[in-house]
Amino acid sequence: PSMLCTWLSTIAGGIVVLCVSLKIFLPYFWEDLIYFLRRKRSKATVKKWVSHGILSIIDLFIQRAEKIPHKPFLIYEGAVHTYQDVDRRSNRVAQVFLHYGNLKKGDTVAILMGNGPDFIHVWFALAKLGFIVAFLNINIHSRSLLHCINTCAAKALVIGEDCLGSIGKEFIFHLLENNVAVWLMSTSSPFQRVHTLPDKLDKLSDNPVPSHLRAVTDTRSTALYIFTSGSTGFPKAAIITHVRTLVASLLFAQCGAVSQDIMYVTLPLYHISASLLGISGCIQLGATCVLKKKFSASQFWNDCRKYNVTMFLYIGELCRYLCNHPCKEEDRVHQVRIAVGNGIRPSVWKEFLMRFGPIKIFEFYGSTEGSLGFLNYTNKIGAVGRAGIFSKFLHSFELLKYDVWKQELIKDENGRCKKAPIGKPGLLVVRVTEDAPFSGYVGNKEASEKKLLRNVFVEGDVYLDTGDLLVMDEDGFLYFTDRVGDTFRWKGENVATLEVAEIIGMMDFVQEVNVYGVSVKDYEGRAGMAAIVLKRHYTFNGEKLYKHVVDFLPSYARPRFVRIMDVMQITATFKHQKIHLTNEGFNPEIISEPLYFMHEPAHSYIPLTREVYQKVVSGEIRL
Repeated sequence: PSMLCTWLSTIAGGIVVLCVSLKIFLPYFWEDLIYFLRRKRSKATVKKWVSHGILSIIDLFIQRAEKIPHKPFLIYEGAVHTYQDVDRRSNRVAQVFLHYGNLKKGDTVAILMGNGPDFIHVWFALAKLGFIVAFLNINIHSRSLLHCINTCAAKALVIGEDCLGSIGKEFIFHLLENNVAVWLMSTSSPFQRVHTLPDKLDKLSDNPVPSHLRAVTDTRSTALYIFTSGSTGFPKAAIITHVRTLVASLLFAQCGAVSQDIMYVTLPLYHISASLLGISGCIQLGATCVLKKKFSASQFWNDCRKYNVTMFLYIGELCRYLCNHPCKEEDRVHQVRIAVGNGIRPSVWKEFLMRFGPIKIFEFYGSTEGSLGFLNYTNKIGAVGRAGIFSKFLHSFELLKYDVWKQELIKDENGRCKKAPIGKPGLLVVRVTEDAPFSGYVGNKEASEKKLLRNVFVEGDVYLDTGDLLVMDEDGFLYFTDRVGDTFRWKGENVATLEVAEIIGMMDFVQEVNVYGVSVKDYEGRAGMAAIVLKRHYTFNGEKLYKHVVDFLPSYARPRFVRIMDVMQITATFKHQKIHLTNEGFNPEIISEPLYFMHEPAHSYIPLTREVYQKVVSGEIRL
């Protein structure tokens, strides 16, 4: 007995020493381990699905509809649609295309529709017929829209009734002349040779279409085309494989979501976050999705309370808009426990938690076309993810030294890339392997090849260029710095727009800020400029802003110009638009809104009049 006690005490002492050592030297060990095991379990889940004949997200949905037919799947404008309802409705839509459409398995069908159950019905119907589905951004028009349809070689286009008004008849005629079938989600059509869909639904049964039509023989085959913005201004169609849709559906499960959760989706369904993470995530969990036509800050928390929402998706500036909305006594009265997304700024993150309560925010990093994804599973404010001690078993990435002024990688004498040191921005690149492939862009081999870096460290290696600059700290946390091209150079130094915006956003009169660089005659690089939306009932204070940027920013990072705007122009995914602001510069002859100039002798931002502008561009006033 004494030997047993000695042995047990030795073990207990060893465990205590081990726990203390881990706490000191590896403080995130247990969180890293739990996340690693969840990722491994997700990978095993996909393999299990495939072994049981579930090779696509529509296969998974049909299985869920059989197991939980009467559970609410979608709640839209108060109407409840069960898994069975959506399954049967999508069957009817599939029957329409089967009977009236001149299409075959493997064809591409594009959909141009706003949020609503019909988007889901059409998407699932097309998938049941074995078509590749292309999601089109409802905010693009004319040339860009035609470019998208031509790029993915769509044989048909389904247009939502709410989108018809923004499309010209010339666009429709062009499609018809090029043998692209056009379907309207309307009972009548103002155009000849254009099909209508809703009026045909009741004429056909809701029986399933033959299962062989949706059968997938290779999970690496194409399921979707989701468009990402192109560097030339035209969108690019990222190829989304079936296996990727299955993997994406597991993100919420990795964040601790369960089937009893209710998800709130306000993002546009044509975006990968709403469709693959949101809708597919609900399918994987067997959960319920409250779908919103369009994001509304004033209705957000009322909807969460009304429908007992427990988790939601965010992107870009969405959380800032919630924080900017007037405070209410019931701000913390809700059941939301999980928020998943990307693009929340550290200051907004802190304010959001203080105001709305202890919601677990899972910030992630990912791209439409990339295979790599980071997840901030420790909820550390500001980080987009973490490279823990087990990360090397999950993905292979590097941060490379990058010259933002020359917009090129910094290489050694042998032409090989250099790794960015800890604490310094580097270009994120991802090793392309059989397990982490890059599917590229359909119809654009040149753009696909441009995304690849070859012979990075050794002859023959291939990496995907994400186009993003990230920083890794000593603890392995990763922070998004800027997009390549958004970071600009001034006075020989690199200026990260997000960092400057974060500082300016601390001012009490600033509601929203967008920082960018503008060209100034006879100066190298670009001078900083900040577009600011003022808070209600506040006025711009040039002296206060001047003192603030001097106190918190190095001289090269201080915006030389300020533009006051009523409304900040954003993308459909709540990201700031910079290109048109950069092109307009700081010329008061072009810009009708108030402009200000950082005037050091006055220790203030003074009105940028035509006279001041001429003195700046002539060199009389030096920057």
